[in-house]
Amino acid sequence: MAGKGETKGRILDAAELLFAEHGFKETSLRTITSKAGVNLASVNYHYGDKKTLVRAVLSRYLEEFMPALKAELEVLLTRDDFSMEDVFRCVKAPLIGLNEYRHKGATIFMSLIGRGYTDVQGHLRWFILTRHEDVLHLFTTAVCRANPSLDPETLFWRLHFTLGASVFTMASTTALCEIAENDFSRTVTTEYLIERLVPYLAAGVAAPIEQSLLLVQEEPTGTR
Repeated sequence: MAGKGETKGRILDAAELLFAEHGFKETSLRTITSKAGVNLASVNYHYGDKKTLVRAVLSRYLEEFMPALKAELEVLLTRDDFSMEDVFRCVKAPLIGLNEYRHKGATIFMSLIGRGYTDVQGHLRWFILTRHEDVLHLFTTAVCRANPSLDPETLFWRLHFTLGASVFTMASTTALCEIAENDFSRTVTTEYLIERLVPYLAAGVAAPIEQSLLLVQEEPTGTR
């Protein structure tokens, strides 16, 4: 008979893969128990409900990723001057480290983060914001110091566009690597992908606000 720790691990492993592949909404507890080879009572005993299980799956990665990111950001913020590329490169080592923590860890982690948004899992965003508020504050502080001219609303949109591009890229690692190998005869690593992505994201965050957008913001409601 499997011990409690082994059963919990099997449930988390099964849920992690199914959530990343199919999303939180489309994955039922019965599908998870079937893949994990346990009964529904085991899930209820260890996690209580699906919402708690979702948080537990993501926590395995967050507890590895966030402390590493915090350390990188704290070092960066001791510098008098740094760029947006420097800020994004703080994410590189913590993200690559997830591949050592679990097989294809970076891809799975980013897929789970993306699912949290596309599946409208408000409780998951709340969980991340409250549990890791200190790290997120450091990241936002670094972004604002690298781009002091950004107003709060522009910062909001650009960080969410950044998240979207990052999730798509990292969650599509396998497909992108295959395309790069077939089209350019290049073997692509996670580090290579991040280095390709960083300048693009940095330029997007730091881009000037277009005059057309300013005009739209000033236009009275209902005039179009």
